[in-house]
Amino acid sequence: MLKYILFDLDGTLTDPKLGITSSVQYALHALGIDEPSLDRLEPFIGPPLADSFREFYGLDEEQIVIAITKYRERFAKQGIYENEIYPGISEMLGSLKLSGKILAIASSKPTLFVEQILDYFNIRKHFDYIVGSNMDGTRSRKEEVVEEALRQMIPAEIMPSEKKYTVAMVGDRRFDIEGAKAQGIISVGVSFGYASEGELEQADADFIVDSVKTLYNVLTTI
Repeated sequence: MLKYILFDLDGTLTDPKLGITSSVQYALHALGIDEPSLDRLEPFIGPPLADSFREFYGLDEEQIVIAITKYRERFAKQGIYENEIYPGISEMLGSLKLSGKILAIASSKPTLFVEQILDYFNIRKHFDYIVGSNMDGTRSRKEEVVEEALRQMIPAEIMPSEKKYTVAMVGDRRFDIEGAKAQGIISVGVSFGYASEGELEQADADFIVDSVKTLYNVLTTI
């Protein structure tokens, strides 16, 4: 029976599009890059910022440092609050806790920002563990975040072979599914987030759900 559940944050529990994309737009502008479309910046939701700036705009390492600094300049003051919790998420988390599940956040976002967002939406109380990336850019890849979350939350006596049946990772992007598979745990993809068409299927998620209600049903029956 499933006992331990790790949740991604952006695109899984909350819709952070406005705050993230506007902050990316601000950072690009500081480097002389004009990107008027926030929709085109949606791929930044999920993966580490450095990877996205490198992949989508071809920034070199020096430019990436500047871009991340400018991004955080806006995000810390404004972007962090340009965010909305998905309807039903708080209730779902509360019900999972009451049923005896142990919950954790496993996010590529810096832990400092994760904690502030959870406090803002009054859902931090539902989580036993909160694991994000470090402000210096380390532990930003999802497989590293998932590994650290499992290290903190799983008792040493649970054998690796048991994890497949007692632990799940929930997320909206392929990075979440890949992080789960790297650790040999159940992967649950939510299609109401920011995955591109077919992304979760291609990543071979164990389960794919299209609503918070369906997500709750899956997490309480597997």
